[in-house]
Amino acid sequence: MLATLKSAALQGIDAELVHVEVNTGEAGAPDLILVGLPDTGVKESRDRVSSAVVNSGFKMPWSRTTINLAPGSIRKEGPCYDLPIAIGLLIATGQLCAESLPQFLIAGELSLSGATRPVRGPLAMGRLARELGFRGLLLPAASAMEAALVDGIDVYPIASLDQAFRFLKGEVQLTRVDPASAMISLSQGFTESIGDFAEIKGQHVLRRAVEVAVAGSHNLLVLGPPGSGKSMVAKRIPSIMPSPTQEESLEILSIHSAAGHTLEGGGIGFGRRPVRSPHHTVSDVALLGGGSIPGPGEISLAHHGVLFLDELPEFKRSALEVLRQPLEDGQVTISRSAGKVTFPCAFMLVAAMNPCPCGYLGDPRHECRCTPSQVQRYRARISGPLLDRIDLHIEAPALSFAELRSDASGEASALIRSRTESARTNQRTRFQGTRTASNARMNHSQIRQHCRLTPGQGDLLQRAMEELRLSARAYDRILKVARTIADLASSESIKDAHLLEAIQYRSLDRSLFY
Repeated sequence: MLATLKSAALQGIDAELVHVEVNTGEAGAPDLILVGLPDTGVKESRDRVSSAVVNSGFKMPWSRTTINLAPGSIRKEGPCYDLPIAIGLLIATGQLCAESLPQFLIAGELSLSGATRPVRGPLAMGRLARELGFRGLLLPAASAMEAALVDGIDVYPIASLDQAFRFLKGEVQLTRVDPASAMISLSQGFTESIGDFAEIKGQHVLRRAVEVAVAGSHNLLVLGPPGSGKSMVAKRIPSIMPSPTQEESLEILSIHSAAGHTLEGGGIGFGRRPVRSPHHTVSDVALLGGGSIPGPGEISLAHHGVLFLDELPEFKRSALEVLRQPLEDGQVTISRSAGKVTFPCAFMLVAAMNPCPCGYLGDPRHECRCTPSQVQRYRARISGPLLDRIDLHIEAPALSFAELRSDASGEASALIRSRTESARTNQRTRFQGTRTASNARMNHSQIRQHCRLTPGQGDLLQRAMEELRLSARAYDRILKVARTIADLASSESIKDAHLLEAIQYRSLDRSLFY
């Protein structure tokens, strides 16, 4: 007897339809044959499903059984096909007759006892089910909460194979997951401890640069000696970042869901921007994404959030150079033998580094032990093309004893956040109807339209370009930063003060940096 069910295969952060075909009563010794380009995790489904079916009180077929996952051109990975395979076996052996089964998309891992376990990519499955017009999804309870965030689709939580059997047979009624409850649960189910900018002493110039960077989602490089507060400031950036829109939140959660992070307790809550801080020993694949079956890397996990690279020159040169194209395009395409996948990666890069190998170049209280050639080699680890793609360069000097002893607190994160949110609101209004979300993502035509300069400002920028020997890319980025500074000042046009402040943030460029 033949049974056919619908499931899904995760391809990047999207899902594709998979037909699970189960055919029993074939000639030969009793066996389960699994075909359809499965990986090791899928092949192991035979053992998990057999134990789950028996331990749930059902019977396995006493004949040769073939299970086909179609189409065979898509590689299948992971244990998400356990539940549809088990239900297919029950139908093929006559233990279940479910006329409504074609209306559901089904996925889920099974334990040996028959209980369900979460799967990766429930949001992508929810979007696929809605696109194809399915009545709903049958997913493990832990995954159903995420899939319910997709509007226009009913998601039913399944706790076990026995419960799925009784639901499809009509013996029990399941309550679909309420989208509003799911959103509240995912928002409250994640806690993190982040500091406040009020705790930072001194560093007023650095704090201002960070505010400008966050307001326009600009990339930022901080250069300063150990103990100057570079990492402390970077770790508090989430406290002043505007809340993501609902569309951005779904994109963020889709990527983390596809990576399995939200299911393992290491992801983020709904409505929060991600902050990723990979160690400087990170590999190119871990940073960019990839693997035999392409998966998202750190830059994609930081989509619509922050990628913080501490001790920037300590990262491998190859790992840093792979950032150049994603920083420019906001997406990365990975090609492997298993296929080509494109991941979004519109992140804000925040990098920190010491001024020299020992870290004390320019520190009045510590003597630098580095030779000029050592300093040059250290800084040369950051290539010119990568430095060009960083909008703001700022020096963070060592704090004085008077600043350290001061009881005066800085401006609170809540006040700074109100200004950055206002600036982002202006940008969303400005770019309404386009794919641009912030000033940092403006294309050339948008720069010409929204970053117009007076003749005097043009001459001023030309002199700065010549004296600092800036590139054409640096020219565009100065204009973008000036537009953000104007937004923070609620100014319709770019003023001289806005342009001058934007120019000073390129002080580490080219000749001065090297």
